[in-house]
Amino acid sequence: MFRRWADRLLLSRVQMLRIWLCLCLPLLLVLLVGCETGVYHTVKPGQTLYRISKTYDVSEASLVRANRINDPTKVRAGTRLFVPGADRVRSVTVVKPAQKATPVTKTIAAKVSSKKTTTAKKVVVKKPSAKISQPARSTDVKKLEWPLRGKIVRSFSSQAEAGRGKGIEIAVRSGTTVVAAEAGKVIYSGDGVNGYGHLIILQHENDLFTVYGFNQRNYVKQGDFVSKGEKVALSGTPPAGGSPRLHFEVRKGKQAVNPILYLP
Repeated sequence: MFRRWADRLLLSRVQMLRIWLCLCLPLLLVLLVGCETGVYHTVKPGQTLYRISKTYDVSEASLVRANRINDPTKVRAGTRLFVPGADRVRSVTVVKPAQKATPVTKTIAAKVSSKKTTTAKKVVVKKPSAKISQPARSTDVKKLEWPLRGKIVRSFSSQAEAGRGKGIEIAVRSGTTVVAAEAGKVIYSGDGVNGYGHLIILQHENDLFTVYGFNQRNYVKQGDFVSKGEKVALSGTPPAGGSPRLHFEVRKGKQAVNPILYLP
């Protein structure tokens, strides 16, 4: 008789547990889902992830993580993006898509020395001369962020030395944080280009590129998407020797331009 009473008591507890789960589980799911607020934005032709992030005042990296985007530069029209933290759907400015730029990557590919054979003779690849265009100071020029702060020890010049490129050099202590001057995609990260040490090249909107050389260490790899001001490297020393510094270039397509015109 005692055993029957115990079985009934156990059965009633199991039934109560089932009833509790049926009543509370939906409420818990609603609370968990409601923790992350946001809206869904449908991408229209001409809209880019960069423009969407600026309109909603969120970082590109947040949109990439929230929507599990593999290639942020190829977000198709019609895609529904979840914008975390947004309270309403906003109108995003449509811009004309930039033409696909390949000259910079081709130039880098041509300069990467082969490491497959140890008996091959060292080949010095002459950097193709490009006509230098210096855009006039204007409010239309996109302003970039300084990759780091320091004294400019080498100014922009069309008469570039071998292995130095056409850019500026900023003197800083070795190991200083280097940040992305603008949001973009990493199209090169490595040490295979003669004269630059550890090098990073970022591709931005409107056929714009930025180059970061003489790095002690790179924190990003090819294919990564970075936000403006995000840490990408630590500054180092030129391979040829000398004081610690950062080599910084800005390119419009294949043409080198004066970085100072793009910096605040």
